[in-house]
Amino acid sequence: MFEPTDKPRVFALPPGVDFPAELIAGLLSRSASADPMALARVRLVVNTQRMIRRIRALFDAGPARLLPKVSLLTEIAASAAVLPPSTSSLRRRLELAQLVSRLLDQQPDLAARSSVYALAESLAELMDELQGEGVPPGRISELDVSDMSSHWARAQQFFGIAEQYLAAQTGLTMDPQTRQRNLVEALIARWRISPPQTPIILAGSTGSRGTTALLMDAVARLPQGAVVLPGYDFDQPDAVWSRLDEPLDSEDHPQYRFRHLMHMLELAPGDIAPWTDARPPSPERNRLISLALRPAPVTDAWLTEGPGLADLAGATADVTLIQAPEPRTEALAIALRLRQAAQTGQTAALITPDRMLTRQVAAALDRWKIRPDDSAGLPLQLSPPGRFLRHVAGLFAKPLNGETLLTLLKHPLCHSEAQRGEHLLYSRDLELHLRRNGPPFPTAETLAATCKKQHNTPAPEWVDWLITCFAGQVIAGAQPLTVWSERLRTLAEAIARGTAGTGSGELWTEFAGAEALEVLTALEAEAEHGGDMTAREFADLLGSLLTGGEVRNPNAPHEGVMIWGTLEARVQGADLLILGGLNEGSWPEAPDPDPWLNRRLRHEAGLLLPERRIGLSAHDFQQAACAPEVWLTRSLRSDDAETVPSRWLNRVLNLLTGLPDQGGSEAVAGMIERGRTWLDWADELDRAPRVAPAKRPSPRPPVISRPSQLSVTEIKTLIRDPYAIYAKHVLRLRPLDPLLKEPDALLRGTAIHDFLETFIRYTADHPDELTQDVFLRFAEAQLAADVSWPAARRLWLARLARTVDSFLAEERARRDIAWPNKLEAGLKYPLADLGFTLTGRADRIDMDETGALHIYDYKTGAPPTKSQQARFDKQLLIEAAIAEEGGFPDVAPAIVAEAVFLRVGGPGANVPAPLAEEPGAKVLAELRELIIAYQSESQGFTARRMLEKDTDTGQFDHLARFGEWDRSDDPVPEDLS
Repeated sequence: MFEPTDKPRVFALPPGVDFPAELIAGLLSRSASADPMALARVRLVVNTQRMIRRIRALFDAGPARLLPKVSLLTEIAASAAVLPPSTSSLRRRLELAQLVSRLLDQQPDLAARSSVYALAESLAELMDELQGEGVPPGRISELDVSDMSSHWARAQQFFGIAEQYLAAQTGLTMDPQTRQRNLVEALIARWRISPPQTPIILAGSTGSRGTTALLMDAVARLPQGAVVLPGYDFDQPDAVWSRLDEPLDSEDHPQYRFRHLMHMLELAPGDIAPWTDARPPSPERNRLISLALRPAPVTDAWLTEGPGLADLAGATADVTLIQAPEPRTEALAIALRLRQAAQTGQTAALITPDRMLTRQVAAALDRWKIRPDDSAGLPLQLSPPGRFLRHVAGLFAKPLNGETLLTLLKHPLCHSEAQRGEHLLYSRDLELHLRRNGPPFPTAETLAATCKKQHNTPAPEWVDWLITCFAGQVIAGAQPLTVWSERLRTLAEAIARGTAGTGSGELWTEFAGAEALEVLTALEAEAEHGGDMTAREFADLLGSLLTGGEVRNPNAPHEGVMIWGTLEARVQGADLLILGGLNEGSWPEAPDPDPWLNRRLRHEAGLLLPERRIGLSAHDFQQAACAPEVWLTRSLRSDDAETVPSRWLNRVLNLLTGLPDQGGSEAVAGMIERGRTWLDWADELDRAPRVAPAKRPSPRPPVISRPSQLSVTEIKTLIRDPYAIYAKHVLRLRPLDPLLKEPDALLRGTAIHDFLETFIRYTADHPDELTQDVFLRFAEAQLAADVSWPAARRLWLARLARTVDSFLAEERARRDIAWPNKLEAGLKYPLADLGFTLTGRADRIDMDETGALHIYDYKTGAPPTKSQQARFDKQLLIEAAIAEEGGFPDVAPAIVAEAVFLRVGGPGANVPAPLAEEPGAKVLAELRELIIAYQSESQGFTARRMLEKDTDTGQFDHLARFGEWDRSDDPVPEDLS
């Protein structure tokens, strides 16, 4: 197939051509004159399974012929030597995690405990790189770190421990990268003795990994061997190639890996021959991209070579630039173009490393029932089984709360074996009860009691299943990984099957379930090497394992609409390529921080620099940007900040705008104008019909529907926000409490009120016990009973402790004047002629020697001022007026000497009610006037009528559509029937 040569045989194809198609075309042209068996003797070695499928699809299109043997890079040397089997990567990471865990035990300031598995992962990757690049682990210990921070010295010291681990692996198993390199070296040694005489062609790799480059070197030197490089820049001058020799300066260049390979093979740029005569779709664009991506030290070539670029309009005629205002618009514009491609039969692919963008595009395509062929699929951790397993593992780590419980109960895989409908009915009733009545942390006892109170009484077997699977699952302390993995499978299957006797429901079904089962099975197989860990560490480990999995559904994707990662795009072809997410941090992605070696140390050790990934991404960009039709897309803003354009997009645009005499500025304007058309269509597609903003409501229900009873505290609401009274008493609405309870101000106020009632009642009978110790003992007991959060209990108790001395001093002064007479005194005061009743409860009523009353109300927040009480917060004034009228059934009518808001548990003074300025007769007269006004059909319940501040929020603001109007808008009455 090939003529004899004394040089390594290396071919290449330029950026923009369909690499698999041209690879086959060159292969067929070289075997056209040979016998029919010649092609069958060819061995074709490629680097991805997707490329194998593409090659087979091209051959399947006909005509019929004998086919070459196609294999992966990792398979060619599989039988070159008899070596021990490779160690499972999971097993090695588990063992390394134990080493890292012990390191953090000794040096806790090095990193957080939650990062154990991430550190083990990065350490394993470093070891893989050492083996792949042929760097002995001992070289790390030889590096000079004397002039660096102590962190690198500690990392070097620890790596010595990891080196011992590597040495211990020699025996029954081998490190995967070591085994692969040994196999390749054994194959090369065999070839030196007896080189194969049949063609071996290695195609599609850039040689970025040491072992791969070693194999490429050997194949290129075989009698009938050849290497075919993808995306080789034939337009790059020799002077530029010579500037790519130093990795510290050039490794981020798209052609650097090829220069490195040339040095290995002792070749010059002119020794790389075209594999076929295929021309790129736009040679002018290839030259433009080549010049734009020149290494930074030689960008002065823009001034000398730029004027020589011809036909910039033609080079950019099939290039569209999308600069969307935000990611959603970018995704929608891309989806529109992919939809058009699907309609016209054009093959189109979105290429981006931004997985959030790909999910947004897939979601947008779903409106037209187009399912793209996504090479990466859905991350396993985001699939239903992945989320389910993570939630189940979370049960071991922290006490059960309402949110966690309902998240699992409402998960589609929960109770999926049978009787799913009844399960959802019981779960709904349980949710309503937990929202309204708690408790924040359900237990077996509270769950059983709650189920008995539900409207639809659950079946006994469902209650037993609920308690068994969810209550008391927290495990303190460390357990072996074998115990955790077994417990996870057992509990997950029990929750999934529900009350059915056997089975695992739909947990392991579908593609995602099968992938999750594979991950869990692999974890169980290697669990003995994981050591002991806490529940939180196990949950972190499971999350890391699920993050590495992917779920692809091969059923019925659209054959012409594809989503590729940058690796797949290197050796694929399509009529339209959309390069999405062209922003710094996305494309190229920011290099991952290396906790073990910095950039200088990696260079001195002979390892790959962080810029390697940037260089590979640049090569991906160069190949894709030279396709027949190209879209370049980015968003001007991310979710929280402005974005910076990708450095390669910036270079292309800067080069073009710097060539105005050749029409560069017009070319850029044309790219932007073509993109603006699609952005306008995306905006139009997403445009909602304009809805007029709601008016400020002031509903006027029939008098018979208006409330005939209010509590004393609701009078303030009636004055400030009448709409809230309408929603609560006329519409009978009640906001749903959150599932995840928090120790809020309401709970604090309730707990302190309850404790003070108990404390005052006790000390009224035992005056000598009015001490700090007794006060705090009662407070601690009440908080322990009412508050389930230890941190909140301690904080609130500490606040009470800071104010206990002043409270007790004031309490002694109060008892010198009057004595507690009635605690939690109930109030029911009818206004018979109005058909209205006022209810309420006074926290405390004392009586002095003259029979006068002293009314107190405890406030854990800031008490209202006297002026606020006179106009709005009339609670104490009304209670005092009613007490004088005998409105408290258990308290005889008497003069009220004082009514005071007592500040408890915080800074601030007590605030008395202005009884002298607001006598009882006046207060009751104003109250009657207020009630009469709202019993009139002409009076509406105006939303946010007199709130103190615009920033104050009401429970029913969303119902009133507040935000579409403000307090400057006039209320609009609405008569209701």
